Amino acid sequence: MPTSSILTLPRRLAPAADHAALLVRHLGAPLLAGNRVELLEDGDATFEAMFAAIDAARDHVNIESYIVEDSGPGDELARRLMARCRAGVRVNLLFDSFGSLRTSSAFFERLRRGGVGLCEYNPVQRWRLWLGQALHWRDHRKLMVVDGRIGFIGGVNISKVHSSAAALTGAGNRSTGWRDLHVRIEGPAVSRLQRLFVGHWKLHADLPLPSAHYFPPLAVVGTQRVAIAASDAGRRRNPYYSALLAAIDGAHSRVMLTTAYLVPPRRLIRALVRAAERGVVVDLLLPGVSDFWAPLHAGRSHYAQLLRAGIRIHERHDRLLHAKACVIDGVWSSVGSSNVDWRSVLHNAEADLVVLDEGFARRLEQVLRDDVARARSIEAAAWSSRNRWRRVQEAVARRFEFFL
Repeated sequence: MPTSSILTLPRRLAPAADHAALLVRHLGAPLLAGNRVELLEDGDATFEAMFAAIDAARDHVNIESYIVEDSGPGDELARRLMARCRAGVRVNLLFDSFGSLRTSSAFFERLRRGGVGLCEYNPVQRWRLWLGQALHWRDHRKLMVVDGRIGFIGGVNISKVHSSAAALTGAGNRSTGWRDLHVRIEGPAVSRLQRLFVGHWKLHADLPLPSAHYFPPLAVVGTQRVAIAASDAGRRRNPYYSALLAAIDGAHSRVMLTTAYLVPPRRLIRALVRAAERGVVVDLLLPGVSDFWAPLHAGRSHYAQLLRAGIRIHERHDRLLHAKACVIDGVWSSVGSSNVDWRSVLHNAEADLVVLDEGFARRLEQVLRDDVARARSIEAAAWSSRNRWRRVQEAVARRFEFFL
């Protein structure tokens, strides 16, 4: 064999092997092989896939969501869940009290009367929460498991802002809903999602989880190796954040990261800067409009440092960007609920899927590149000449980063 062939093969395989070793080390758990993962773009595609799985459920449906609204897809979800209850399917819904604060109690009572088991995470009505840090502990996960065999995870809430009829942008123009990503999973990894749901229910529900066949045997259905990285609210240990830092530090060629809220801890800033300084191409796809001004401007307060390091920043202004995803070296990918902010790292319960697969990474990277093509690139010279009012907003927002 020619010498060039001997050298080329290890270089091509090194990123995958390196990232697998780093991921296992920082998650403290083995990779789960034999899965099939499908990327879902935006709310309409996600709701269509979720509703199809719900309609086909024969044993149980478990849903955990930060926001559950009583209109739009929420109303449609309620109708389908109650229909499955009438068919004898166990249905359990875990929702965050703060995230679903605007949802009427009548909506949840309707679900309860229809046979749906309910768990309200960390109810804000409990006065003791207002006297301590527990008020900040929220369940930000978005996941669903059907019959223990099909799983969903990502950034899409049960909210009308994700539907094509949504009309919220920073400029007040009509849009096609918030930009987001979700995934559908089959295979052994689904049992890990199920354990997350069951564990949260046991800790926070007033009633035991109704009996069902929650953990059926799961056969190999694909070729993708995955890991579920989950954190509990208020815990210092965050496996996803540790795994992401390690993957960026170990990046060989490129990092593409998108987040709804860039309020990064210093360790992440340093990891991104170090990667760029050693020649890794780093692209950040960020929102140019937001549903909350403070994280937007707090994130922008870091732009100067990132741009100086050679990091490329792109802001999407035509739609509200809510996706949380990353692709590294064309092999390490993640999609989930974690933003790049202090709240996701320290305060929230989060769940993310990490996939080690070149085919999935290629698909996700192309989606992110398409978004970059629709975004505005931030140039260092233009950024340095921004007006004083924007600088004041950034300075004020940055003072409250820890709580954003």
